[in-house]
Amino acid sequence: MKTVVTVLEVVLAVLVMISILLQTPKSSGLGGTIGGGTDMGGGYRTRRGLEKGLFRASIWLTAAFALVAIIQIRVG
Repeated sequence: MKTVVTVLEVVLAVLVMISILLQTPKSSGLGGTIGGGTDMGGGYRTRRGLEKGLFRASIWLTAAFALVAIIQIRVG
C-alpha cells in the first residue's frame, strides 16, 4: 500500500509540474514584447479553450497531490 501511494505521489508531482510549466505567462505575445514584459496593468485576459482546461487541470492535480500527500503521512 505504501509503495502504491508513493508512486502515485511522484506521478502526480510530475503532472503538476508539467501542467504549470505549459501555461503561458501574462506578458507573452506582442504586448509583452513591446511593453518589456512588465505587468503594468492591461495584462488581464481571459483563459479560453485549451488554456482554460490546462489551468483547471493544474488546480485538480494540485488538490489530488495534496490529498495523496496527506494519505502518505497517514500510511507511513
